[in-house]
Amino acid sequence: MKNQANNGRIDTVSKIIDASPQTLYQAFMDTGSLVKWLPPKGMSGEISLFEPVIGGRFQITLTYEDKYTTQGKTTENTDTLEGTFIELVPYKKIVEAGVFDSDDPTFARKMVMTWYFEEVVLGTKVTIVAEYVPEDIKKEDHLDGLNSTLENLGHFVKIG
Repeated sequence: MKNQANNGRIDTVSKIIDASPQTLYQAFMDTGSLVKWLPPKGMSGEISLFEPVIGGRFQITLTYEDKYTTQGKTTENTDTLEGTFIELVPYKKIVEAGVFDSDDPTFARKMVMTWYFEEVVLGTKVTIVAEYVPEDIKKEDHLDGLNSTLENLGHFVKIG
């Protein structure tokens, strides 16, 4: 197993969403909303623990709807991520650190996800920065998943 310090991979995506930073931040802070838009296309989600305060914990399980296309990190068709909230700046930034529940040491490493909400003329630019991405997560697949999540968020706030 490689030392996490040697894995400095960072994946980043951004999208301008026609909504206020307040609306988008609140969509993240409410579990009923979060479970609807966070899972990328082809996945569903379940939130079993969610304490959105600094130092608070979370546990989210994402299930692949087509178990034959992708191998899950936790089980054959699931990814469970457990972590803590590191920083919460209302309407501006959310920082969380999480670890996939996995027997495979290449996945069972801390990944830091930072969500930025920047007000712009056309709405809010939402940027996700994922640091220390496990090297066995294919970059293209990860970027596709992050972009899908942002698409879902935009659709969710549009239709409510």
